[in-house]
Amino acid sequence: MDNRVTLTFDDAKKIAAVAEAEARRNDWPVVIAIVDDGGHLIYLSRLDHTQFGSIEVAIRKARAAIAFRRPTKVWEEHVADGRMRYLGLPGALPIEGGLPIMVNSQFIGAVGVSGVRSNQDAQIAQAGLDALLKSN
Repeated sequence: MDNRVTLTFDDAKKIAAVAEAEARRNDWPVVIAIVDDGGHLIYLSRLDHTQFGSIEVAIRKARAAIAFRRPTKVWEEHVADGRMRYLGLPGALPIEGGLPIMVNSQFIGAVGVSGVRSNQDAQIAQAGLDALLKSN
């Protein structure tokens, strides 16, 4: 029997809905990207008046978070501490706002947010992630 947990489209919609609500509550125009455990895009939401450059950044944040199974804030902190070698890691993105999604000790995907300050992006991503984790 396969005990593998997967991120469903309904899960992605739940994450996005709460993340969008957090962004709207703060009047923050952002893009929210949700990927599966292979980094494939499941869901993308671009709120009104969000710069189009944030689309690719949100996707890359999500992909980096699942590829390395850690928040993208880790890479941002490494670079801020002067450890520039982390900039050369393929797929790493040293900008806060990408969070892996872990359920039952399994990495099942990630959420990436872009459009405002990176700590605000992370706040939005965390709100969406918290909603999923509370429901499981």
